[in-house]
Amino acid sequence: MTERLLACYREYCSGDNGALEALVGLMSDALVRYACKLVDPASAEDAAEDAFVALLSRRRKFADDGHLRAFLFKVTRDRCYDVLRRRKRLLPFEENYAAPFPSHPHGELYRALGAIREDYREAVYLVYLEGFSADECAVILKRSKKQVYNLLARGKAALRKLLKEEV
Repeated sequence: MTERLLACYREYCSGDNGALEALVGLMSDALVRYACKLVDPASAEDAAEDAFVALLSRRRKFADDGHLRAFLFKVTRDRCYDVLRRRKRLLPFEENYAAPFPSHPHGELYRALGAIREDYREAVYLVYLEGFSADECAVILKRSKKQVYNLLARGKAALRKLLKEEV
């Protein structure tokens, strides 16, 4: 998928408007899923749209697909936090995730993710569920690589403890 993502972006920059639809189709679901853990579903869709607008208005050059995906996730995250700053509240993770995806096969994992600290949850989600590297996650979260590794270790420990309690 990722090779196709950068190819679609380059085709769009070359003038192929059909490639824009393919680009949005490849990434919109992942961006909305990610944003839904921070804000309500309607705001999540707006944040994902804003990420595409930012991408297309700047026409940046990306070295590889990872940089392009990281850019889209970072802009989506920033837009979600803009919404939260305006509202001054954060909805529970389970409520946000369950609304647009009620029959997700990993419901138990998402419930456990909702119970751990937000910074742990975000790092675990980006690295293990979205497939970002620690370097890319550090850029998205505006943290150092070492901090990301610490968040991942603590997040996994918290998840392990919660999931063992449920068994």
